Amino acid sequence: MAQFRKAQFKATVTLGLLAALAGPPAVAQAPSPPPPAAQTAEIRIGLIYRPAPAPSSYDAQAAPEDEGLSGAKLAIQDNTTTGRFVRQSYALDAVALKAAAPGEAPPQSPVDAARGLVEKGLRFIVLALPADEVLAVADALKGAGVVLFNAAAPDDRLRGADCRADIFHVAPSRAMQTDALAQFLAFMRWRKLFLITGPQDGDKLWAEAMKRSAKKFGLQISAERPWTFGPLARARGDTPTRAEALVFTRGLDYDVAVVADEAGDFGDYVPFHTVDPRPVVGTQGLIPTTWHPTLEVWGAAQAQNRFRRLAGRLMRPLDYQVWASVRAVGEAAFQKKTTDPAALAAAIADPGFSLPGYKGVALSFRPWDHQLRQPLLLVQPQALVAVAPEQGYLHQRTPLDTLGIDLPETQCRLAKS
Repeated sequence: MAQFRKAQFKATVTLGLLAALAGPPAVAQAPSPPPPAAQTAEIRIGLIYRPAPAPSSYDAQAAPEDEGLSGAKLAIQDNTTTGRFVRQSYALDAVALKAAAPGEAPPQSPVDAARGLVEKGLRFIVLALPADEVLAVADALKGAGVVLFNAAAPDDRLRGADCRADIFHVAPSRAMQTDALAQFLAFMRWRKLFLITGPQDGDKLWAEAMKRSAKKFGLQISAERPWTFGPLARARGDTPTRAEALVFTRGLDYDVAVVADEAGDFGDYVPFHTVDPRPVVGTQGLIPTTWHPTLEVWGAAQAQNRFRRLAGRLMRPLDYQVWASVRAVGEAAFQKKTTDPAALAAAIADPGFSLPGYKGVALSFRPWDHQLRQPLLLVQPQALVAVAPEQGYLHQRTPLDTLGIDLPETQCRLAKS
């Protein structure tokens, strides 16, 4: 018993010493508050466009009023989907330049619309406008740190003598369009061309681009005629000039007829009205374009379906070009993890920048003229026929540079605004 009491005493002393060393009992503390959630940075992107006017009579091919706008809305959704992983959000400020009705004040000019967007803090603006208005906006905003995207104007001079450092061209140039067509014709060995040129300024510019492409790819303009029979394609019926139009194509030696009719006045009339059975290509018939409802590969079918759910119609080339413009901003912001406008502009201009565009290859902007490199689709109304560049056309940088004005040919001298 004495030994047991002695052991008990030693244990009690040992526990007391341990308690003294441990100090006073710990006081329960309230849990610390969680760190504040990181702020989501917002990027606002502007769009200036002209809604297509409603046709005066029935027109199954009339452009929808929201052409281009719906492409921007889809891109904002896509940017937001990818941006949430890096805490970025996106918003669209769209300005529709509608024609003034009789008795109303003159409509807002593109320059005033652009300045209004800049005053709101926007630094990225997509322009779905003609070439002269694109230049007017660029010159008015020179030095303001604004990045502009040309989504509609195909004029080669915007990528040449009239190029601007703050404009990125998503719409393909006329040179790109005609090069894509000429590659296909050379691949098919249809080398003798009958060029039919309309009366509009755009028709003549397209014809000049086609002549350059024909020379570039070894084709021959064996015959050339201006179209002088009026808008037969729009008439959609028998006219006294039909017999004259048939005579127009008689006695010519050619493999394929090439129509230059950007206004759509007569090009759709030419197929099946030539004296000799010949295919028709150009602005009508088999056409080069950025987008078409029959494109299904490379993930395009999913994009087609998403656009149809959003807009309730098929996606058109202008929709795609505006979509790609807005997506370029989102992709740069995602890749660089920043929303700083200057940093994003530098990223977009970087030769290493890549934009997924449902074309089978990554798209990028050419450093010498800021034209978007991209494959072009050669399509007829109900089918995809080919994709340019054609196989066998090689280039030291990328086959995409076989389409359009290459670095040794360019007249563009980019200077910082």
